[in-house]
Amino acid sequence: DYAEVRADGSISRQIADKALRLLEVDHQGLDRMDREILAVIIDKFKGGPVGLDTLATSIGEEKGTLEDVYEPFLIQRGYMHRTSRGRIATDIAYEHLDRKRR
Repeated sequence: DYAEVRADGSISRQIADKALRLLEVDHQGLDRMDREILAVIIDKFKGGPVGLDTLATSIGEEKGTLEDVYEPFLIQRGYMHRTSRGRIATDIAYEHLDRKRR
């Protein structure tokens, strides 16, 4: 859609980069909500573990949306682990958000 409106339908790397910036998608493919989820786990819950209900309440998102939309990508890319005790931010998440483990 962005290319249709802003670039006469042509897609170049520059157009793609502009569209991703507009959508707040970073160089690793994380959007604003992905980064918020990781930041809450790290900053509010000391990296985890944190339960799904608590995490959902903390970010103001439905737990089903967290579990079905955001978690698969974050887990597949190695930013988060899901354990029996809850969600845990990985070293990759700390590095990506430029945070230090406490």
